Amino acid sequence: MIDAQTLESRPESHSLNSSVPTIRRWRPGSCVWCGDDNSVDMFRNEPRCGKCRENEGIIDDAKRFLGMYGLRPLGGTLQSDDDEEREYRVNAREARRVLNEIRMDVLPDAAAVRKAIRPRAATVVADTSPARASRPASTGTATRVAAPVKTDTVDIDTLQARVLGLLDQLGSIDEQIKVAELAQGLPARARLSDLNKQKATVLRTLAALEKARIAASN
Repeated sequence: MIDAQTLESRPESHSLNSSVPTIRRWRPGSCVWCGDDNSVDMFRNEPRCGKCRENEGIIDDAKRFLGMYGLRPLGGTLQSDDDEEREYRVNAREARRVLNEIRMDVLPDAAAVRKAIRPRAATVVADTSPARASRPASTGTATRVAAPVKTDTVDIDTLQARVLGLLDQLGSIDEQIKVAELAQGLPARARLSDLNKQKATVLRTLAALEKARIAASN
């Protein structure tokens, strides 16, 4: 028999159960990073959702840009030589923040993921087999294959614009160094040290851009 006290206690017990956090776990067909099943496709040999692939692509673009111009790799600081570099760093940091927020508490075991996607790979192979079987036999005539197009070449105009911007920045730093050298005290010495570090960074970047220009000219 259910008395009045039992009925009154049910909502309370329900609220206690509802306060228990739900741990998201991976299931076949969903994203291995966040568990979402929206627009899941293969990315680096793993099933990833559209949101994850988009943010991973932003980070990859930033790494590609920094590597192409020999700039400092992505890290905790946003210190940049110009606005374009800073934009890449800011976008990459925001993308990393989003990925960290949607990450599952427990990531799936890599072996379990490979086992789950193996039937899908077998299906793809089976679907493409008839096309391969119906392909006409080679007649011995060599087919000329177009050479792959290199897409990561450096644009000379863009490179030149970056060089000019860095030269202007270098001139401004030199002027500030002259002023700091005349000042006295610990703050002035700290400022001078910071300016010299900035100058060294700009000079290294200019050297890297010169290498990129020479490589693009060859």
